[in-house]
Amino acid sequence: MKRALASAWASRAPNLPFSDKRQALILASIVQLETPRLADLPKIAGVYENRLVKGMKLQADPTVIFAVTGGTSTALTHRVDSRDLAVKSSYNTYLHAGLPPGPISAPGLAAIHAVLHPARTDALYFVATPNGGDAFARNFSRQRANVARYWRRKEVGARP
Repeated sequence: MKRALASAWASRAPNLPFSDKRQALILASIVQLETPRLADLPKIAGVYENRLVKGMKLQADPTVIFAVTGGTSTALTHRVDSRDLAVKSSYNTYLHAGLPPGPISAPGLAAIHAVLHPARTDALYFVATPNGGDAFARNFSRQRANVARYWRRKEVGARP
């Protein structure tokens, strides 16, 4: 992994919003857990990098799951909810701006490459769709509409 990361780092895109391989690895670990679709990884990386440039919180659900489970799981038995978002942890990117202190997973080469060669996008938000893809949005009002469209109709894993 160290050799692969060093090789990918050497050919990275210019003007990335992080300064070293470790930060790239941390972001790749988040991007890795956001989607099963390899084609969406560069766009998700682009969204997170846009947020870093703007000083926005990443608000990455996988970091909340990492905080809630103490790093023992990549999934919850329920959708991330307000109780989860309030968990005090340096890994909770809903509470803390910037990257968490360390990786939350072992990212694959596709996620590392996506972070080092992100898609050019003006999107700042995305939500997973029921078909396994992602819907992207440039503003919060469009994001809210996407969330409503894809998830309000389904009571996915609501807590009892």
